[in-house]
Amino acid sequence: MVLLHAGDAVAGLRDNSGFGAGGSPVWLQRCWGRRVPSMLLGFFHFTLFDAMKKRTLLATVALTAILAACGKNEPASSTAAAPAPAPVAAATKLVVGLDDNFPPMGFRDEKNELVGFDIDMAREVAKRANIEVEFKPIDWNAKEAELLGKRVDALWNGLTILEERKEKILFSDPYMVNKQIIIVKADSPIKTKADMVGKIVGAQEGSSAVTAMTKDKELSDKFKQTKLFGDNIAAMMDLETGRLDVVVVDEVVGRYYVNKKPDNYTVLSEDFGTEDYGVGFRKDDEATRNKVNDVLTEMKKDGKAAEIAQKWFGADVIKH
Repeated sequence: MVLLHAGDAVAGLRDNSGFGAGGSPVWLQRCWGRRVPSMLLGFFHFTLFDAMKKRTLLATVALTAILAACGKNEPASSTAAAPAPAPVAAATKLVVGLDDNFPPMGFRDEKNELVGFDIDMAREVAKRANIEVEFKPIDWNAKEAELLGKRVDALWNGLTILEERKEKILFSDPYMVNKQIIIVKADSPIKTKADMVGKIVGAQEGSSAVTAMTKDKELSDKFKQTKLFGDNIAAMMDLETGRLDVVVVDEVVGRYYVNKKPDNYTVLSEDFGTEDYGVGFRKDDEATRNKVNDVLTEMKKDGKAAEIAQKWFGADVIKH
């Protein structure tokens, strides 16, 4: 509908500035096109010019009536809501983001090939789901950005399911139980969590170990220092050389290191709580998540998941 105040239209007629081709007003042409109906144009000339000479309100009234009729000729604007986006189809190729220095979940062997528990699990899922899998090492501290930026399709590398992570990540069903353990040197005077007060504590940056310690604020605020590392290997090296007093780490990773040098380290009986591991996807990728979930369930039932766990941990650590 043409939105034009009748008084403004009349003002444009006083100096002939409001007329277009054929002697019809410009504002009227906007509504009817350049060919204004002769009957309407005649009514316009007769009524409005006569009214203007008499300086009455008739011009304004007449213009209002014409504008109302004009508005009926214009199509109504569409107010229909935009259609909902189509659901994302299940992936035919899965790019898995991982920390390639996180044994035994995912790391490089002496041949520089990616191996580990999660590597084997992902490969078995991909084979059964008939999808291609590619492993892409990433900065684990920027894992959410890598996933949301679509540089990877999944995070599969000892990823703890946390409520705060659920705000950005769509998780699979849990496939493994983990906890954050406390490792000290074998000759350390630290025997309990309370003994960590005033000590230098290390953990991997961006890990759930940091989250677990932060939640125990009453204790963590009393640490002398909390040092964060790019990976757990660096943290364990600092513990061994005495630059750290304590390392807090995922049990599956921590025990892997401890078992290599059992005489050098002690794992405290206390910990920073249990947690579940899951595979992380983008929030809109339910189809791929559901496909992976179905295969993981199948692997738990037929014993393949337990077989892979036995290979890497010597025990069935799968969450059934």
